[in-house]
Amino acid sequence: MSLGFEQAGFDVRAAVEIDPIHSCIHHFNFPLCTVIPQSVQDLNGQGIRQRAGIAGKVHVVCGGAPCQGFSMIGKRVLDDPRNSLVRDFVRIVSELDADYFVFENVKGLTVGEHRKFLDELIAEFESAGYAVRLPWLVLNAVAYGVPQDRKRLFLLGAKKGRRLPLYPAHVTTCAGRAMELGLPGGPSCRDALDDLPDASRFPKLLTNDEVRTNAWGKPSAYAKELRCLERSAWHFGHPRIWDTETLTCSARSEHSDVSQLRFAETPPGDVEPISRFFKLAPSGVSNTLRAGTDAARGAFTSPRPIHYKYPRCVTVREMARLHGFPDWFRFHVTKWHGARQIGNSVPPPLARAVASSVIAAMGIAPKTVAAPLALGDPALLKMEMSQASAHWGVTCPIQARDRKSGARKRSQLETETDRLAAA
Repeated sequence: MSLGFEQAGFDVRAAVEIDPIHSCIHHFNFPLCTVIPQSVQDLNGQGIRQRAGIAGKVHVVCGGAPCQGFSMIGKRVLDDPRNSLVRDFVRIVSELDADYFVFENVKGLTVGEHRKFLDELIAEFESAGYAVRLPWLVLNAVAYGVPQDRKRLFLLGAKKGRRLPLYPAHVTTCAGRAMELGLPGGPSCRDALDDLPDASRFPKLLTNDEVRTNAWGKPSAYAKELRCLERSAWHFGHPRIWDTETLTCSARSEHSDVSQLRFAETPPGDVEPISRFFKLAPSGVSNTLRAGTDAARGAFTSPRPIHYKYPRCVTVREMARLHGFPDWFRFHVTKWHGARQIGNSVPPPLARAVASSVIAAMGIAPKTVAAPLALGDPALLKMEMSQASAHWGVTCPIQARDRKSGARKRSQLETETDRLAAA
């Protein structure tokens, strides 16, 4: 969301993120933005203003509360305590006196018993003095130039009396399907990945997540934008200073010979029956990239799809390409953290389309930014949970649980988290 809003012409001044590692990654990519590494439950609008040095108008608050209580993959318990953060979002919007808001969440919030919760949420916005664009819509990333079938609910709101944003019009249809409404087909998995060097060729990537190489292929129009080969690829955001010849976020996965054989034999577009991994189809789009769970819920790594060309799972960089992230954008060096950072995020082209609708409703014409911006300290990309917590001066979430339970030693769960991070 931060990247999409920046590309649409906004200055992202503050970001609230409870996970210390995610906070590090956000700060690396957006060094001008103030990161507040704690729960919104412990914040108010005035506190955010003070910490970010915001004295004037806050035009937009955007975000997505944790969705585990709403996801159709989960247990769908209406009174899940994690869902209380949705109401905190309404409170923060009101306390910051924002002119507009964008709320994003999973499609599961729109069906079954959760539909009642959605109606109550809209009523809360209305009570706080905000109008909501109705009917609300579920937007699919494939309609906005992303090679991934990913559906998410978006609520667009404005202070009563201000012009409500429209939902952004579709610009593409799903790759590999017949043209609809006269729109061109969107990028395919091949368009997204074919120019990337094969990570399997580089032994260095067994112990590192980056390697400098000249083995780049000819990029598609989609890949050319993500490689930022033309000025227009930056849209209205800050150009970043980065090394265009370094393949990043590409730590290798080692699969057994048996697994590689199964992957190779799986037809593109099918699910491999043993691992249940989806195999990408070169002319189609990716399935929804999911985040898995954090250490508090067992450190489950959500399955990454199988590459259409190579008998392996895609790398974090390849996931990022399927999600619409440009190549300069970095994730944590470990596959587990990097994959869940992508799976938890809004595809930037979709966020940019929504943000562009908001800025149009404001009657503002965005301007390009000429001055390049250096990225943050690379050490931020490598911190483990304890290091990231110390960096921000906050308590490690797992350590806090241990103290509450009276434990004196590191829990088995924390040990497992470190093992996954090391892998």
